[in-house]
Amino acid sequence: MAGKVVAITGAGSGIGEATALLLAERGAAVVLGGRRVERLEALAARIEKDGGRAAFARTDVKRRADVSGLVQLARERYGKLDVLVSNAGVGLISPLDELRVDDWEEMVDVNLKGMLYGIAAALPVFREQGFGHFVNTVSTAGLRIVPTQAVYAGTKNAVRTISEGLRQEAGDSLRVTVVSPGFTRTEFLDSGTPEMRAQALARLGDIAIPPDAIARAIAFAIEQPPTVDVGDIVVRPTAQS
Repeated sequence: MAGKVVAITGAGSGIGEATALLLAERGAAVVLGGRRVERLEALAARIEKDGGRAAFARTDVKRRADVSGLVQLARERYGKLDVLVSNAGVGLISPLDELRVDDWEEMVDVNLKGMLYGIAAALPVFREQGFGHFVNTVSTAGLRIVPTQAVYAGTKNAVRTISEGLRQEAGDSLRVTVVSPGFTRTEFLDSGTPEMRAQALARLGDIAIPPDAIARAIAFAIEQPPTVDVGDIVVRPTAQS
């Protein structure tokens, strides 16, 4: 990990924050992207106080220019980009009968198009460098489809499919990993309806795993030798069905 430069979207909290802290602790320079600048600033200060290296930029993954800017910041500040962790995501779950079309579009824009903007920004850089690693956060919701999560699971399965296509096109110098978290103790459900949040917390709140469990999986994939590509990692609570 030492010497690697890793850009992370959705770095202001949850899995993104935990990943930034762990990778910086292990010697990576982290470039933090998120919409809440005050959180990014505080996280970068915390990392630097502990002897790590961090930069940050306000990044709304719905804006292609923001994602490109995050990649460019990594190159300007540290001279390269080894890894892009596309972690930003929203889960606006609801029954399809409620016709929450705005929520559907938000999930497509953030979960799917945000990841595609990351590919568009980083792939030319990786090709020019001759090395690079995409790490895309997916979800166990895409492995076991349940009511109220159809659109969310659809966006995550689209990310999974595109990531596999990217892996096959990547050649022998680029790596692609998808990480599927199970129920994790983050702010993720804060954007859902009160009813959906209550149902999820009642069902899974007691078994949720901490975000650093996912961060360790991401670190595991990154730390492999260049000739080893860890394609798909599922990390869920032991008690999750």
